[in-house]
Amino acid sequence: MTRAVVLGGGMAGVLAAVALSRSADAVTIVDSDFYPDTPAPRRGLPQGHHNHMFMRGGVEALESLLPGITEELQAAGAKRRSLPSGNLTRSGEGWFRRQPSSAYVLLCSRDLTDHVVRGRALANERITVLQGTRVTGLTGSAERVTGVRIQPAGEDEQTLDADLVVDATGRRSKAPDWLAALGVPAVYEEVVDGGFAYASRVFEAPPGLREDFPGVLIQAQAGTGKPGRGAALLPNEGRRWIVTLFGTRGAVPPTDEEGFVEFARATRHPVIAELIDKARPVSEIRPYRGMANRRRYYEKLPVPEGFLATGDSLMAPNPNYGTGMSQAARQAVALRETLRRHRGLRPGLSRKAQKALAKIAVAPWMAATTQDHFFPDVQSNAKRRPSPSQQRLNERITKVAAENGRVAEAVFNAAALSGSPLAIFAPANLLALLRGPRLPQLTAAQAIAQFPEFGDILDAPAQEIDHAVSGN
Repeated sequence: MTRAVVLGGGMAGVLAAVALSRSADAVTIVDSDFYPDTPAPRRGLPQGHHNHMFMRGGVEALESLLPGITEELQAAGAKRRSLPSGNLTRSGEGWFRRQPSSAYVLLCSRDLTDHVVRGRALANERITVLQGTRVTGLTGSAERVTGVRIQPAGEDEQTLDADLVVDATGRRSKAPDWLAALGVPAVYEEVVDGGFAYASRVFEAPPGLREDFPGVLIQAQAGTGKPGRGAALLPNEGRRWIVTLFGTRGAVPPTDEEGFVEFARATRHPVIAELIDKARPVSEIRPYRGMANRRRYYEKLPVPEGFLATGDSLMAPNPNYGTGMSQAARQAVALRETLRRHRGLRPGLSRKAQKALAKIAVAPWMAATTQDHFFPDVQSNAKRRPSPSQQRLNERITKVAAENGRVAEAVFNAAALSGSPLAIFAPANLLALLRGPRLPQLTAAQAIAQFPEFGDILDAPAQEIDHAVSGN
């Protein structure tokens, strides 16, 4: 009988367990936390209080793992919004025109996402969970991991044997130390910290709004030499909005009532401040730090047989870019396919699977870290850093995508992990990029007027104000 043990019962761990259940006779998830019976916060998931989304590429991977799950999420209240046509967006280079695209996001609270996905996954009779159980280390040697040492609450330490141990414990993973204790060389960890911080609050939307009310995103602008500031309003289940303010060093969002609203008003347009002025707050304001990009290059190591890292344990992107859950789903699909090609938990699996999972991380890592390198006081140990010409190219791409539907399609599908970034440079798009923008930039009033879904909730002054580009 073959057994796989997954360390960590969050999104990455649960989906890895689903992928493994097709090849292993038994899959055991070990988590130090306890699962709530309803969609509710978990102590071990502090970032769950902030905005979350599944990108199109992640939704498709999730559906591949758990057929019908998208319909279940939408039945429970999740909202699908196209990009950019379902989201009023101001980038660092101006307002996006509303134009059709096949890119989209699925929006709901992290509590609901986890509850629905977990419910489907744990209905699998091959998957069991050890809750309230701490992992204290790995067993085996530098050549072969044979299991884990665990300590259930109130009990003595035990050993759990396994043919494969998957680390899905997240960005604070202790796996590098556990492997070092077995004699495995230290894994190189690259860190790019743009200094981002969050402050989030949940609101009850005003009565009478349309069901297709759009999301709103005011992006932080990089490359100005000044701290970045931004804000996002995402529709969630139950007529609720989650509003997240974000800023880099020198512009950390406050958590007091007055400061929260003033920060939203001081971003590059006050539309989100005007919207929450009409809504009723239903949660406290919660901060979140620790948003650095972290990538551990396990694929460069002589990975021990019987060990694998996935999710944020492998690559934890800045949550500001919204790709974490989607990457976890795509990595689970990559694991499933590697297991299929390798014919199960046979020798040689770990290195093949680790390389497959690392490949999934490359494009999102490049997108996030390239942007974050251009915020002031970035802290980075990256061996290669983007050049100013890369920043100028990114600005040109964003400006053209704001008005050109074909370029926008490529840009948003790359961001949604459903298309290759190379598609941005397809011949027709390359010509548009060489020409540059050809239309005048939209004013705030013109951008907002593209969305009749707002109704009359916005006051005229909020539509007319368009802050000068000053790094806010």
